[in-house]
This record gives sequence, C-alpha cells and structure tokens, in this order.
Amino acid sequence: MTGFIIKGLLRDRSRSLFPFLTVAIGVALAVFGDAYLRGAQDSIFDTTARFISGHLLVTTRARAKEGPSAGNELALTDISIIKEELKKTYPDITWLERVRFGGLLDVPDSSGSTKLQVPISGLAVDLADTSPEPNLLRLKRSLVQGHLPEKPKEIILSEELARRLGIKLGDRVTLISVTMNGAMAISDFYLAGLVRFGATALDRGMMICEIADIRQVLDMADAASEIVGFFSSLVYDDRRAVQLAKGFNARIKDEGDFAPMMQPLRDASGFGSLIDIIFSATGLILTIFIVAMAVVLWNAGLMNSLRRYGEIGIRMAMGEPKHRIYLSLLIEAFFVGLVGSIAGTLIGLGFGYYLQRHGLNIGEMMKNATMVIDDVIRARIAPQSFIIGFLPGLIATFLGSAISGLGIFRRQTAELTKELSE
Repeated sequence: MTGFIIKGLLRDRSRSLFPFLTVAIGVALAVFGDAYLRGAQDSIFDTTARFISGHLLVTTRARAKEGPSAGNELALTDISIIKEELKKTYPDITWLERVRFGGLLDVPDSSGSTKLQVPISGLAVDLADTSPEPNLLRLKRSLVQGHLPEKPKEIILSEELARRLGIKLGDRVTLISVTMNGAMAISDFYLAGLVRFGATALDRGMMICEIADIRQVLDMADAASEIVGFFSSLVYDDRRAVQLAKGFNARIKDEGDFAPMMQPLRDASGFGSLIDIIFSATGLILTIFIVAMAVVLWNAGLMNSLRRYGEIGIRMAMGEPKHRIYLSLLIEAFFVGLVGSIAGTLIGLGFGYYLQRHGLNIGEMMKNATMVIDDVIRARIAPQSFIIGFLPGLIATFLGSAISGLGIFRRQTAELTKELSE
C-alpha cells in the first residue's frame, strides 16, 4: 500500500507539488531564521561581554545604580581582597580588573599649545603577555598599525579617532580627566598602535591603556571601576549568570553604597528585555510557522479532497473502509512532509552557512549606533538547527491533512450512487 501511495504522489504532481513547496519554503525560513537569530544574539552578547560587562560584573551598589555614566568616585576599593574572594568562591570563572574613565584627549601643536580636543571613552586593562585581556578584547586581531603598549604611558586608539585627531604613531597626546577623589588629572601618553574593532560604537572614540598607568594618573591604587567575570567557555549562560549573581548578593550583608554587587550581563548592559525577546523569538516563530502551514495545508487538503471527491467515492463504493482511506491520506502527508522538511532544512542550512561564513555588513546602518555590536552580522548553525524546522514541518503537514481528511467520515455510502451518476 505504501509503495502504491508513493507512486501515486510521484505520478500526480497536483497532489504533492503544492504541499511539498509549502513545507519546503516554510521549513527553510524557520531554519534560516533560527540560525540568523543565533548569530545576531552572539554578535550582541559576545561583543558586549568582552568590552562592556563581561558575563558577570562586580562593582559598587552606587555605581550599579548610576550605570555606565558613573564616575570613578564610586569605584571599588580593596580590590585585591574582593578579587581573591571571587577566585576562591568561583574558581571556574576568569576574573579581571578594569578601570573605565572618560575625559578629553588634547592634541598639541608644534609649539605645545592645544590644537584639538575631543571627548574619549577610555578602558584600562592588564595588557601583560600573561593576561587574557588582549585575547578577550581581540586587540592583536584588530591591530591595523603599530603594536600593543609595551612601555609606560603608551596607548592604543581606534583608527577612526586617530584620523579625526590627525595624529600618527609615536605622537604625544594629553589626557585630561578626573581622579577618584575628584581632582583634575592631566597626563601625557604616546600613541603605540591603532585598532579597528569592527563595531561602530567602539571605533568612534576608544582609548585603551595599561591599567597600572591609569591607576597612577587617577589615584586609584588598589581600586578599580569593576571586576568582570567570564565563563570558561566564553559563551554567555543567562540562567547560570542570574543564579550566581543572586547567590553573591545574598551573601553580602553590607547594604552601603560602596558594598560590592554582582550583576549578570542582562542587568549590567541593560539588555534584559532584549535577551528575553531573543530567547522567546525562536519559539514564537516556530509556533506561527506551524499554525500558518497547518492552515495552508488544511486548505490545500480541502481543495485536494474536492478534486478527488469522485476518487474517494469510488474507493468507498468498492468497499474500502473509511479509516483505511483516511490512513492513506495521512501516509501521503507523511511522505510529502518528510521530503519537504528534508529539502527545506537543506536549503535553510545552505543560506545559514553562507551568512555564517561571509556575514552581512550593516556598518552603514550603525553610524550613529550606541549599542556595542559588530558591524558584520553572521548566522550560527547549531545542532538544533537540523531539527528545529524538520519536526514542525512534519507536524504541520500531518495536522493539515488530519483536519481536512475528517470530511471522509461525513460521506454517506447511501448517497454514493447518486453522486457517481452525476
């Protein structure tokens, strides 16, 4: 019976072509959409974690309330003690000290007078060869000229910022900022290298320097703006991050403004609602996909039943049981759904793989962006991508045929003679 049904589908394309195309296109869109959302999620979360908040961020309660605009007067003190405790409590997480600062970068002319001043956003990290920071910030990969800071008071700037300032490697610039105690801080630095991060928000005006240098300039001995933590896999786990932050904050009895507080990436970056939307988007897309395809295939089944009205009547007149006819329709749906789902999955994976390898440059759209996100969006194919559209394709095909096929049981054998005579 199964072989007979397959031959019928192959020989009569009107029974199989439209449902096949519907399933294939729907599954392809679902698979590609899932891969695209995963890639976009990785682009946002990974870049934000590396440059902004880590997977976990420890700072003072007051600084956490103020957000990214907070100054270093709210920084963590006794940083060595806090970091040692974090390492002991969470040994599988990499903890790193960072100092964030803002200010003006002054470019002198040949006589030493100010030629140009621009506001900058600064990040001070441990740039030693043994530190994971250069790798986390992708500094070597992003370096387009020069080298990473090797001597005291050397810095690297984004290539775009250096071009706006009209400076070259080795030139002296002056940082004008504010110390941890509120006093004015002025110090000279020398340009060692230029970087291009590929994220417009960073390339617009980023300065990176050695944390020991900036601590000296800003009077921040044994202090830091924050301590960031990274999971060993370097992949953000939202559920685990939220649990660790709750556990840490519950153990801190001090409710003062300068007590340490841990935040997961979702809270530290302000991406909480975005994370929830992204995590639920796949399920929503699949639900809409299944319902829409079921409706389309239901209508296709109804039209097919009308076209095959006489065929079904003859089969009933020959004594074939209604449940057997109904079963044959479901078997047809199974094979159409199976082939359509396989084809759609392969098509979706093909488009997803292309976008994963080559990416989509959205730099022109990100010129005024404040969100830290790579200018090149890439898809990511995960193991779930192979089944995320395949199973719904089968389900929708079955559902549509099962609903439309119920009309068989409403056919009355007593009316067949009249129907056939017409």
